[in-house]
Amino acid sequence: MSEHDHFHHVRDYTYFEVPKFLTSSHAFESVDAVPWHTLQALHLHSPTLGQVNEAMQGKIFIPQPFAGTAIAPGLLISKFMVLQLLVVVLCLFIFRGLAKRIGGGVPAKGRFWNFWEAIALFIRDEVVRPTIGDGSHNDHGDHADEQHGHEHHGHPGQAEHGHGQAEHGNSHAAHGHGAHAVMYAHPADKYLPFVWSCFFYILLCNLLGAVPFLGSATGEINVTGALALTALVTTFIFGVQAMSVKGFFGNLIPETGIPGPGGLALGGMMFVIELLGFFIKHGVLAVRLFANIMGGHTVLGVILGFIAVAATKSNLIYGMVVPGSVIGQVFIGCLELFVAFLQAYVFSFLATIFIAGAIHKH
Repeated sequence: MSEHDHFHHVRDYTYFEVPKFLTSSHAFESVDAVPWHTLQALHLHSPTLGQVNEAMQGKIFIPQPFAGTAIAPGLLISKFMVLQLLVVVLCLFIFRGLAKRIGGGVPAKGRFWNFWEAIALFIRDEVVRPTIGDGSHNDHGDHADEQHGHEHHGHPGQAEHGHGQAEHGNSHAAHGHGAHAVMYAHPADKYLPFVWSCFFYILLCNLLGAVPFLGSATGEINVTGALALTALVTTFIFGVQAMSVKGFFGNLIPETGIPGPGGLALGGMMFVIELLGFFIKHGVLAVRLFANIMGGHTVLGVILGFIAVAATKSNLIYGMVVPGSVIGQVFIGCLELFVAFLQAYVFSFLATIFIAGAIHKH
């Protein structure tokens, strides 16, 4: 690894970094026997055999069945790819298990399941439903049940029952149980699967960064960019479904109140600005998430890096720096746990706002 790359611990590579005693000698008979992608990952140019074996200490390389050759390179599997696959498996395990436990209308039992259920209900009741609304008002910050003076409570996706319950606009009341309850209890619940997917996927990616020797895939701009692109496409699809293609783009043209050619020219300019804003707002989603996660891990790396610098100084300086760096790392680590939840919430909340703006006339 290059001595000038001070951020390599938070970058995406084809290996996991672990303590050196956990790895073997990785001894190769010659430099030619080292795979091309391994030399590329180690950032070694014309190295000796000793340099290669030394650089491989403390690294567990990911198998590369699709690597191809140096002349015709193929697909390289990186650390963040593996972590994202792990997040998908965790999401399936957690929420398939939760769905089975509450599918019959019985509250989930156990602190583990209650924890995830409470978060899912919070996103539903405090983010999606209030922000998107019930479709009966242009103001999409209204609650669907404010007309009745109460809120509906229950499990995510479960049909709601009760006497005197009214339907709003195009909302559907559920009349069945279990697998037969296919209608939405609230019009905004149509958009819940996407928002939930964004929140929990980002949250678990963020939390894996707190596990030693792993990392946060959301600290990579390509990952956050793909998430933001997914939010953009989904918002467009929801907007078209609600208002048609013409209505979606027409919604980007504000009422200027100016008649004649002047009004048309001003409306055209405002349309261009609004369309650019639509892309920029989703681009900001990617940069915001990436910057916060990358910045947090960089701060942790810098604080612990003080120890390595102090090790080259006197024992007095070393003895003063080590406790301060360790304590600082603990406090910053606790802050990072809060940031993991906060950034997942911010991304999901902003994505919900963009969806609400796309499906409502304004």
